[in-house]
Parts: sequence; C-alpha cells; structure tokens
Amino acid sequence: MESRLSRLEAVQTVLLEIGQKSSSCTDISEFLQAVHAALGRIMYAANFFVALSDQQGPANKVRFVYFVDEVDDPPPRDELFELVAGESPTAAVILSRERIVMTAAEHRSKREDNAEFGIGTVAEHWMGCPLFDHNHQVLGAVVIQSYDREHTFSDEDQALFASIANHVSSALQGLQSMDRLERAVQERTAQLQHEVAERRRAENIQRALYELANLSATATGGSRLNMRLHQIISELVPAKNFLMALYHPDTQEVSIPYFVDEKDDHAPVKRFDYGKGMSSYILQRKQAMLLDRAGFQALVDSGEMEHPLGNVEISSWMGAPMLLGDQAYGVIIVQSYDDTVQYTQADLDILAFMASHVAVAIARMQADRQIRVAKETLEQQNAALENALTSLKDAQGELVRQEKLASLGRLVAGVAHEINTPLGICVTATSHLVEELKLTRQDLAGGTLDEDGLNQFFDIIDQSLKIMTTNTQRAAALVRSFKQVAVDQSSDDIRSFNLRKYLDEVLLSLQPKLKGKPIDVEIHCDDQINMASFPGAISQIVTNMVVNSLVHGFEEGQSGKIKITGKVDGDVVEFDYSDDGVGMDSATLAQLFDPFFTTKRGSGGSGLGAHILYNLVTGALGGTVKVVSAPGMGLHYKLRFPKIKRK
Repeated sequence: MESRLSRLEAVQTVLLEIGQKSSSCTDISEFLQAVHAALGRIMYAANFFVALSDQQGPANKVRFVYFVDEVDDPPPRDELFELVAGESPTAAVILSRERIVMTAAEHRSKREDNAEFGIGTVAEHWMGCPLFDHNHQVLGAVVIQSYDREHTFSDEDQALFASIANHVSSALQGLQSMDRLERAVQERTAQLQHEVAERRRAENIQRALYELANLSATATGGSRLNMRLHQIISELVPAKNFLMALYHPDTQEVSIPYFVDEKDDHAPVKRFDYGKGMSSYILQRKQAMLLDRAGFQALVDSGEMEHPLGNVEISSWMGAPMLLGDQAYGVIIVQSYDDTVQYTQADLDILAFMASHVAVAIARMQADRQIRVAKETLEQQNAALENALTSLKDAQGELVRQEKLASLGRLVAGVAHEINTPLGICVTATSHLVEELKLTRQDLAGGTLDEDGLNQFFDIIDQSLKIMTTNTQRAAALVRSFKQVAVDQSSDDIRSFNLRKYLDEVLLSLQPKLKGKPIDVEIHCDDQINMASFPGAISQIVTNMVVNSLVHGFEEGQSGKIKITGKVDGDVVEFDYSDDGVGMDSATLAQLFDPFFTTKRGSGGSGLGAHILYNLVTGALGGTVKVVSAPGMGLHYKLRFPKIKRK
C-alpha cells in the first residue's frame, strides 16, 4: 500500500512537471526530452519516441521529432514517412486512433503475414498511444517499448502511459502551434529577404536596361558605347575581364572592337575568320554557355572548339550570343582568373538577358544608320519627284483647261450651227414678205388690188410673222442657254439656281449633240430643288456624262435612253445618271476616273471627261461619286453633294 501511494505521488509529480515544461519550453524536442526523463522515473522507458503528423506538408505523413532507442538508429528528424495501414504499428495507432499494445509474438505473427510490417527491431513489449488535439484530431503517436523480457508493461503501466499521453497531447498542441508560427515567421522572413534581393536585382537590371536603351538612342557606336556597356554589365556581375565580339556575315569574319583583360593589354587578334575561338563557338551554338576551369580545358582538349584565342588559364568563364530572333550580331564574354570568383547560372542568365538587349541596341543603331542613308537618298529622289510632279501637274492642268475649252468650243460650234437654221428661216420669211409687199404695192398702184388680193396679202404677212416669231424665239433661247452655260463653265463663283431649270438649259445647249441621234433623254427632277453652289460644275458634269454616253455608250445609229434623276435627302442632293448603252467590264471600270484613260483614243476620246467629272464632284461640289456598270448593262453614276455649298 505504501509503495502504491509513493508511485501515485511520483505520477502526480510527473504530471505537474509535464505541465510546467509545456509552459516554459519553446522547443518540442526539449519538451519531449523532459517528458522522457520524467516518464523514466515512474516506469521502464529506455526506448521512447514520438511521431507527429506533418501539418504543413502532404496528408498521411509523419516525422519522428523525438527518438531514443537502445537498438535502432534514429531516423532523420526532417524526413517524412508515409502512413500505410497494415505496414507499421505506429501507423496503426495513428490511423485507428486507438491505443495498441503488442508483444513480440504478436509482432512476429504480423510479419509472417506481411514481411514489411514495421521497419525496426521487434520488441518484447510495444505500447503506443495516439495524441489528439482539442478537436480530437490526431496529432501523432507516442510509443514506448522494451527489448528486455524482464521489463514489460502491466495494465497499470498501460493506463498510466495513456494518461500521460493525454497530457503530452495538450502540451504538444500548443508547442506545435508555436513551432509552426516560428517556422512560418522564419520562412516568411527568408521569403521577404529573397524578395528584397530579387527586387533589388530586378531594379538593377531595369536601371541597366534603361541606361542601355538611352545609350543606344544617343550614341552612334564606337568605344564610348562599348566602354559604357562594360560598366553597365559590371554593375550586375563581376566583369573585370570583358570581351565584345561582332559577327560580320558578309565577310564571314569576327571582329573584337572592345577588350579588357587583367593579364593581356590587347586582344590577341582584332579580326579573324569565323569558326575560330570561343566567340565563334558561341555564335555557332547560338546559346549562352557557362564553364569552369575543367570544363573549359576539356573543350579545348577535345578539339570541339577550334583554335582557341587568348589566355586559357581561366577559373570561370561565361559567354552569351547577342541574338535578335535568329540573327546573331556577336557575343559577349566575361571570364575570371580568380578561384574566389565563380560564375553561377544566375550570372549567366543576367549576361544572356543583357546580351539580347545589346543585340536590340545594335540592330537599332544599324537601322538608324540605314534610315539616315535611306532618308538622304529619299530626300534627293523626292526633290526630283517633286519637280517632276510639279511639271506633270502643270501639264495636266493645262491639258484639262484645254479640254474644257475644247469642249466649250465644240459646244459653240454646235450651237452656232443650230442657230443658223431658225435664223435662215427668218431670213427666207423676211425676203418672201418683202417680195409680197412689192407685188401688193404694184397691184395697188395699177388699180388691180381687190379685196381677195388684200386678204391674201394679210394672210401671207400673218404666216411670215408667225414663222419669224417662232424661229427668233428658238434662236434666242439657244443663245440664252448657251450664254448661261458658257459663263457658268468659265466662272468659279457660287450662285443660286434651280436645279431642274438649269438641267433644262444644259440639255438645250446639248441639242446639237443629240440632234439626229435616236437617243431619248428623260429628266425626273424635283422642281423645288433650289441650290447655292457652282452651276458651272454641274453643267460640265452633265455635259461630260452625255458626251461620254454618246461617244462610248452607244454605237452609231444605235437607239437608247439616258435618264437623269434628282431628289433631295435632307441637305444633300442625290443625283443619278444612267444610260442603257454597252456598259464596260470591271477592268475598264476600275480605270474610269484615271486621267488620259480612254477606250476611244483617236476616235473622239481624250481620256479626261470622267476625270474632270470626278474632280468636279469631289472638289468643287464637295460630294461623292460612285459608278456601276457591266457589259451590256449600261452605265450608272450615283452622285451625292450638298444642296448649299459652304465657302
């Protein structure tokens, strides 16, 4: 009884000590070492270990955070072990969430069924308890075992161990949270330090790229550019020994415009055939390369790199091609003779990155030089073209002016011929009337004039005056319309006019052209379209349309119809002109408005009619013109221009 009481007091002391340690310890291993020591005072605990689930890593994996064993070596504390049901007693405790007590015989029996059951030495007595958090989620397992038959665990030991496992669970939950927090802080601190370093590195690279871009924009090449480039790269990687080589594809040579080396004052050669040295080797591979002393020497000894140039006693070496797309401009090489300066893959990445931007800068400078040369050439060509264009415009303007005058001249001839007819009739009527007057006077003097003779004379006077009146009015109308059209065509002034009335006057002046031809002209135009624009432009447009239809649209003696339509859409006049002549194919239609293009060269076509029409619509009238045609379908112009033209 006294012995049992003493053990209870010892157990009470151990539990109190575990509670105190859980409050004072911040390290899980230190706490579990104290638990192990305290447990050894109340029971046999020579072999003791704790496996905890990995809360931050993969599911169903544990690490042995504390392990003391007389026989087996402890596993690495940071190594993770996967929990597989039926393969270890520790996994069985965690997965079943129950206490397991196992003898050596039971352990061997399980190994007979599964040779891989358990990875450690078989113990005479093995006992494990699960560890739970306050949500009754498994934290891991605590295990105690004995390899000595004299030391086994009684029922009282098992109950006591389960009680201690509960206390350890509570303490471990707090310590794990603290441990996870410390690890998170350490990881975050390391991450922030890495981010700061990466950001500083990125800022340095960004500043270097800015300086490189500014340098390429302001410099024109030469030693200044190469020296500053060396300084820029030296701020990113150690570059005491620096070489820049340029590739010349036209001559298949490599030149070295810049060379700085601790051991050599000058480059071994300034220019050499492509294929020699490490510069050619990098250019052929079109890939950045990092070599240490052994790798560099092996490359030389193997003969893979032909004819090495310069000092080969290097400690670390790296080279990067200056590539833009698939075009190689050259190579940048940095090397170290100092064993303490060893380049890394990160250094090579920076060098390759900078080399690619140097290629862009070189390409830009070459393009600028080519642009300057091309600009000078173009300026000379443009000056010559300007002179030729000015002469051409003057000649074209003169031809257009002559065409307008010729068109007006043909109109004058036609109108003059047309006026001759009514005037001739008037002359004939006047002569006849004078003769009749003479005869009547003779009859009156001879006393032979009677009432019938006088009435007959009056009838002759009446008929002659009617004929004269009709023909003089016709001639006056022709003169009036021609005068207005001629004045409008030779004037560039804006005036107000009625579109329908003006079209009638234009067509009247075109009657000599239409006379004797079986062509019917229809006008469908709103009588209320009052415009303020250039009537001369409209006169010239309609004249050119009608003349083009007569010359190109209808064969000699072919009957046809011309239709002119005018209507208002808001402030815009929609003016349509169509004929049912032969039309034209797409190739001819595409060149319709080109100056001097005609299908009737030598047969009355100047090639300027449609060109003048287009310029008048789009220029003077400020409108648009579209044309539709097909072989056998005639020609259809669609014009749109403002009703009131603003100056």
